[in-house]
Amino acid sequence: MTSEEAAGPRDIAVVAFAQTAHRRSTQESSEVEMLMPVLHDVLAQTGLRTADIGFTCSGSSDYLAGRAFSFTLALDGVGAWPPISESHVEMDGAWALYEAWTKLLTGDADTALVYSYGKCSPGSVRDVLTRQLDPYYVAPLWPDAIALAALQAQALLDAGHTDEPALAAVGARSRSDATANPHAQLTGRVPQGDYVVRPLRTGDCPPIGDGAAAVILAAGERARRLCERPAWIRGIDHRVEAHGLGVRDLTDSPSTRLAAENAGAFERPVDTAELHAPFSSQEVVLRRALRLDDGVRVNPSGGALAANPVMAAGLIRIGEAAARIHRGASDRALAHATSGPCLQQNLVAVLEGDPR
Repeated sequence: MTSEEAAGPRDIAVVAFAQTAHRRSTQESSEVEMLMPVLHDVLAQTGLRTADIGFTCSGSSDYLAGRAFSFTLALDGVGAWPPISESHVEMDGAWALYEAWTKLLTGDADTALVYSYGKCSPGSVRDVLTRQLDPYYVAPLWPDAIALAALQAQALLDAGHTDEPALAAVGARSRSDATANPHAQLTGRVPQGDYVVRPLRTGDCPPIGDGAAAVILAAGERARRLCERPAWIRGIDHRVEAHGLGVRDLTDSPSTRLAAENAGAFERPVDTAELHAPFSSQEVVLRRALRLDDGVRVNPSGGALAANPVMAAGLIRIGEAAARIHRGASDRALAHATSGPCLQQNLVAVLEGDPR
């Protein structure tokens, strides 16, 4: 056994985070043009160049772009020549971060660039997301993400876990907090509005918009040289629910609870939680699964109810949690990302800053 193996797993941290100003539409820009300023920003924060990055991993969806292997075009924004070590996941960027984290754990690289992006404005994202469903029994019925979230919300109401005024309060709090976030798409007093699909109103649902995000990971002392206060990843895990909605209890999220347990979230209290809850009702489910009490600051960035670029919103939750640690606003934070209908797939990361 080497001395490095005897010391245990490598310490890996988020050392930089950047994101776009999320907008309803960026028709004047391609994915590459939307992404490049974010990549330049996140590299500039550390002083690194593309050639200094040991591994690059991205998250996006060809379904949103409407063409196969669309992520290869985004590599023009990264600079893939001379050849780089690169990978891609057809998932939210939070899962790309997980892959990069495992790469750094092996010692094959000391730094990693993770980025993700999504343009929802060109088409109907409600229709696109139906392609995540069971292709034989559910997808042919074309139930969209809002209709399925409404089923989940109604199950919560029927079980007595929440009510419509409480759901409205979640949306109001999120968008009020987002007034301090210059990147948010919706801020301030947003009317609750009419029902989209009962019992979800406009204020319970995420905005449709375009956006991108990027983070840089670094290992050990390299992280301390690149960032004054790195956000150390103390644990990260992801789990998945059954694909069939009819065999799941939609009022609970066992996969989130298991991921949190494996990530060490329950070992000590967290002071901040960035939850990827695109619908107000899903925050109710996640708070219960993660055992978050009123002493935890939930979604101080505004969360996905303030900006929800599909395939980037989960990575943004990790980035926002890390940024609070960087600037000293948090010491131990939880970040959550989800993908699929009704919180089907869930990732939980626990981040900590060095003692002050």
